[in-house]
Amino acid sequence: METIKGYVEHIIYQNETNGYTVLVLTAESEEITCVGMLRGVDEGESLEVRGGFTEHALYGRQFRAESFRVTPPEDVIGMERYLGSGAIRGVGEALAARIIKMFGKDTFRIMEEEPERLAEVKGISERMAREIGVQAEEKRELRDAVLFLQKYGISGTFAARIHETYGMGLYGILRENPYKLAEDISGIGFKKADEIAAKAGIRIDSEYRMQSGLFYTLKEAAGEGHSYLPEEKLLEKAAELLGVQEEVLVGQLENLAIEKKIILKKEEGKKLAYVSSFYYAEMRCARMLIDLNRAMEAEGSITPAEENARLGKIRALEQMQKIELDELQRQAILESLRHGVLILSGGPGTGKTTTINVMIRYFEQEGLDILLAAPTGRAAKRMTEATGYEAKTIHRMLELNGSISEEAGGRGAKFEKNEENPLEADVVIVDEMSMVDLFLLQALLRAVMQGTRLILMGDKDQLPSVGPGQVLHDLIKSNAFPTIILKKIFRQAGESDIVVNAHRIQEGKSIALDNKSKDFFFLERNDVNVIYKHIVQLVQDMLPRYVQASPADIQVLTPMKKGSLGVEALNRALQQYLNPPEPGKKEHAAGSGNVFRVGDKVMQIKNNYQLEWEIVSEYNIVIDKGIGIFNGDMGIIREINDFASALVVEFDEHRRVTYPFTGLEELELAYAVTIHKSQGSEYPAVVMPVLSGPRLLLNRNLLYTAVTRARNCVTILGSSRTLQEMIDNSGENRRYTSLDKRICEVAAI
Repeated sequence: METIKGYVEHIIYQNETNGYTVLVLTAESEEITCVGMLRGVDEGESLEVRGGFTEHALYGRQFRAESFRVTPPEDVIGMERYLGSGAIRGVGEALAARIIKMFGKDTFRIMEEEPERLAEVKGISERMAREIGVQAEEKRELRDAVLFLQKYGISGTFAARIHETYGMGLYGILRENPYKLAEDISGIGFKKADEIAAKAGIRIDSEYRMQSGLFYTLKEAAGEGHSYLPEEKLLEKAAELLGVQEEVLVGQLENLAIEKKIILKKEEGKKLAYVSSFYYAEMRCARMLIDLNRAMEAEGSITPAEENARLGKIRALEQMQKIELDELQRQAILESLRHGVLILSGGPGTGKTTTINVMIRYFEQEGLDILLAAPTGRAAKRMTEATGYEAKTIHRMLELNGSISEEAGGRGAKFEKNEENPLEADVVIVDEMSMVDLFLLQALLRAVMQGTRLILMGDKDQLPSVGPGQVLHDLIKSNAFPTIILKKIFRQAGESDIVVNAHRIQEGKSIALDNKSKDFFFLERNDVNVIYKHIVQLVQDMLPRYVQASPADIQVLTPMKKGSLGVEALNRALQQYLNPPEPGKKEHAAGSGNVFRVGDKVMQIKNNYQLEWEIVSEYNIVIDKGIGIFNGDMGIIREINDFASALVVEFDEHRRVTYPFTGLEELELAYAVTIHKSQGSEYPAVVMPVLSGPRLLLNRNLLYTAVTRARNCVTILGSSRTLQEMIDNSGENRRYTSLDKRICEVAAI
């Protein structure tokens, strides 16, 4: 480890989010390019930097900084250089020279301890003197805070966030309750806070620690889709995490309830523990849904003649579109006229889209304004293609503003559309409702005015949302809203073995594996290496020709993340074949162990409401821009810029996003993805390896979801025995949700 000293001649690049900086350091008359996390450094400052020299392929010799500290300039020339650099707002070169002339080597002490004396300098008012003093103090405080927090293993990025949040109060928090960091600072979870607390000497049985551990356990459960945990399950999990007895946690659970951080609710003799925001979200959703569903027409207000007139209009639309609806489909349209909320569910080929198309035309004839939406960009695009009407993502329809909703416990986004600024529509139709989580439902309902018809579509047998809740399941279970479940497979759809087999799987029936199909194939292969060989052949060559698509459009789906046929192993192997390293093709090794390469297929793995995207023309002119990239969004790496320490990903609809190298933990290779992550997407062809794995992951629901993601072709490789075990295994991971109960409670009032 080397140490160099000098002053900052010029800052070439600085990322304000993470502090990554490229600067020129003048050290003993030599100009050195210095790179690293140098947050808060200004031009003109004197630095002492520790690290080592590296040779960059493009930019040559660089000093990579591991740590740094700002040092006071050693002479009046250095002081003048720093002040004249613009580091202090309002102080230019001429004013800097006058300040130095008056106070000499004592200048910095005067600025920090006696700033009022700066008013003695010509051109500095008393007010300006105070402002300069405040700036000098802030810079010193930030540097001191960064140095202090480094002792606890906190990086410069988090140190700046902590200082911004608490100011000088951070020292007291570190001494008394470091666990507060886990609540207030995004990116610092309980485990990191626990490490900091251990270094700060906080006892293992500290009340703060136990409460934080309980709260963390509840929030982690939300990541698995739960909106609450039974008390006994929460205590068991938290005790294991904290290394304490369950008994000592009972009192702390009550304390959290007193502080209103959690809600404890007794139902059927059991205590249920909710993060407060989750309980209130369920209650709000229940109230808003019941209010929306107040009958638009009083019972018996429609005469038989009027009912027949409506049926006549529906049949006229059928003739116009040269289709014939069945009774359930017609009933769905009639129910949408009578009620504020309608749920329409059904598997592939059961006519959901046909029903919605007739419904849209009916509403259009009545002169009603209609909005269509879906949870993901891909699902919205499919909806647009199927209906001929523009469909937006729910986030875009609600006008995401890039802020985080406190109501959602930091998990949800803020939108411009809400109670005060509702959607201007008479009918709102939302597809792929199985993907909508509790907080997105809450945001949607807040923006829908009473008197608006809300039609919720989806397949009840699909996997539930990645986020907390199982909204579609709970809405149907509540029995509070008119619900039409389409089951009949229409003739045209019945010609597809994808559709037929999907329904057989869902019914727990065996499927034909004789490969006499045109769109559903099974290859019995029981060796992992052989499976890999065939997957590469299928994705690279055979399927693109068969379904007339590019290799990037063919999607490998697997139940698991880990293991020989898990996402991680599959992606490493597929990347080597589909996008191998080449001279001149840029790549970047990320801290996650992934190597990202120009041309790689990648996926965003968490909701990021602040990420900015833009769409540019072929002449590189920005023609549209917005914010928000979401869990499951897929794209291609178009550019890697070592100088800017960033890469550019192009998502659907040509949306381009720049990721700093330090933000790549949100990206994963996506040649293969888990079946969970594929929800709401449709691919020309799906390849699925099925050999072995945990029983929890090898179930009917997962297989059904994977099969229904394919538009033209499904190919399964592996063991027919394992495949049958998946069909036989109807068990699902239970989600603890209670939206259905809250709806029933509200409806009973």
